[in-house]
Amino acid sequence: MEAAVVAASAAAAAAKEAAVAASAAAGTAAKEAAAAAATAKEAAAAASAAALNAKEAAAVAATAGEAAAAAAAAAAAAAQASKKRKFQAINDQEDGPPVTVSGTVDHQDHISRLPDAVLGSIVSLLPTKDGARTQAISRRWRPLWRSAPLNLDAAHGLKSKGQRTIDLIRKILSEHPGPARRFSFWLFVRDCVDEIGGWLGSQALDNLQELELTYGRWFADRETVYLLPSSAFRFAPTLRVAKFHQCNFPNFILPKFPCLKQLTLDRVTISENILQGIISGCPTLDSLELKDNLGIARLCISSQTLESLGFCADRRNKGVFLQELVIGDTPLLERLLPLDPKYGSPTIRIISAPKLKILGTLSEDIAELHFGTMVFQKMIAASLTTKVHTMRVLVLDSVGPNLDAVINFVKCFPRLERLYVIFQPLSRPWMVMNNARKYDPLDPVECLELHLKKVVLKNYDGTKSPSIDFTKFFVLNAKVLKEMKITLPYHRQDKWFANQHGLLRIKHRASRDARIELECGSKDYFTHNKNTHDLSMDDPFDMPSSGCYKCN
Repeated sequence: MEAAVVAASAAAAAAKEAAVAASAAAGTAAKEAAAAAATAKEAAAAASAAALNAKEAAAVAATAGEAAAAAAAAAAAAAQASKKRKFQAINDQEDGPPVTVSGTVDHQDHISRLPDAVLGSIVSLLPTKDGARTQAISRRWRPLWRSAPLNLDAAHGLKSKGQRTIDLIRKILSEHPGPARRFSFWLFVRDCVDEIGGWLGSQALDNLQELELTYGRWFADRETVYLLPSSAFRFAPTLRVAKFHQCNFPNFILPKFPCLKQLTLDRVTISENILQGIISGCPTLDSLELKDNLGIARLCISSQTLESLGFCADRRNKGVFLQELVIGDTPLLERLLPLDPKYGSPTIRIISAPKLKILGTLSEDIAELHFGTMVFQKMIAASLTTKVHTMRVLVLDSVGPNLDAVINFVKCFPRLERLYVIFQPLSRPWMVMNNARKYDPLDPVECLELHLKKVVLKNYDGTKSPSIDFTKFFVLNAKVLKEMKITLPYHRQDKWFANQHGLLRIKHRASRDARIELECGSKDYFTHNKNTHDLSMDDPFDMPSSGCYKCN
């Protein structure tokens, strides 16, 4: 059943490209999922269960894509059933008639009647093992794995009895004629450094669309230089997604990626000129993530298509790390995401980002933030002459917390709708931040008056007045507030929560409709946000808390 869920999720993403011919057949395919496997009692039970799930999915499907996802779930379940039968040959003509969920007999296998292009899309989205297993479903399915675009996860999880992972990779690449949809490599590079270039040059990976290379390293060879082989760049004309981890880019190759949508560089050593040239050579780039890379001191990014940029620079590493990030001409940029508040670029200059609406996490470790003529130095306002009316989501790391500093940010973004504040303790425990500030109605803050609907406070300490006063200010003055979420960094009993609710259930609060939620959990700093590339999320910080280990 797990395989069915995985396949359903995966196939939904590919259904957009499925042939229109699939829509008519896919609506009924879910009901007939059991036709792919059913002679032995065990196989019939597995297929019937999968058909029930697929039927429920199809009942709510509004598009052919969702129906095709249900068909994929049934196919994966059938493959699992065939595995239980120890991969005995299954022949559609030899099998007995399938039994539907209602108990009636139907002699037609609608899934196998789908066009090859649709079935191939389903197979290419399955995990490597499951995709290969579909060959055992029936005579109709046997050639599909070799004709479908290859999806190869070359990692330690790729195992088979009596065969090493490296041997399996060689076998798959030699048996599949290509082309490929995805190749993901995560192995200790020292074990196969002489193989990688040959694998990447294999015919099976021709026309590759997604490439992820992770050079795993033992502690002993963490300083060893492993250059990306030149064969990695032969996919540049067709790649849509590229992710490189823990490797070194050669200085003599400047590839251009005309179709690339997503690019990730994580702990990569690369020169400024090469990175600048790569970004310039990506005319369709939507999202870019730069994490803890070396060799880049200053980076100026201008892109006519970029919508999301995530970055951080781990200054604990030896070598040249990012000191200054300049956002040049980026007419479509909506998200600027310093991924780790302690290790962002020390200086950020935003020159032209007219659609920027999500910013954070900002912290004192960012020495200077320039936004037009607005300047913040270590979170303290130095110049507030610019107001940014496009900003909707702001994430701040606040020491104390410091209400005055946060309010100055809020003033600069008058149409802010969501505010996240991560509380940090003062460096000197005996110091106390005074947050007992009164709101001046003669100097109104526009977002508090008209726009701020959600406030999220992380690492709240309800035992100290600075945290309580900070929270009360927004309860008293955010007039359209709908929701306030407060997360503690530790476990508390019900009595403590009741007392806190009493403190915050203020009689004269500005919004009578505001819902205040408190929950205990663990310290949360939004470090290494993983949603840089997920442009479907309106708010990449709207994620559930990690929760309290005692409550869980």
